[in-house]
Amino acid sequence: MEWCDRATEIGLASIVLPEIISAFCRLRRESLVSDVQYRQLKSSLLVDIEDAALCDLAPTALAQTISALENNTLRAMDAIHIGSAVILKADVFVSADKRQCEAAVQAGLRVELLV
Repeated sequence: MEWCDRATEIGLASIVLPEIISAFCRLRRESLVSDVQYRQLKSSLLVDIEDAALCDLAPTALAQTISALENNTLRAMDAIHIGSAVILKADVFVSADKRQCEAAVQAGLRVELLV
């Protein structure tokens, strides 16, 4: 959250919303959050990303994604985030995934590994 608080703009791959909602749904299915908590999480997420710059999966973003996949050992979703960050010309790419951060560096991004 510290990075989000300091940022003047946040850029996200367009897949981030369904990706996070999927995680929230899993938490609800596993009874780790109640229906009320699920709705609160979803509502907070929608407010949080309201002003974010979203990168669609346009051909240029897909080309960057494919490059990340071809040159690194990554999951497709992780590569999409890297490709989107390249297209959005992100000042910093923030992730807790070491492999994803290494690939982001290779793609020319400045990276902050969260621990």
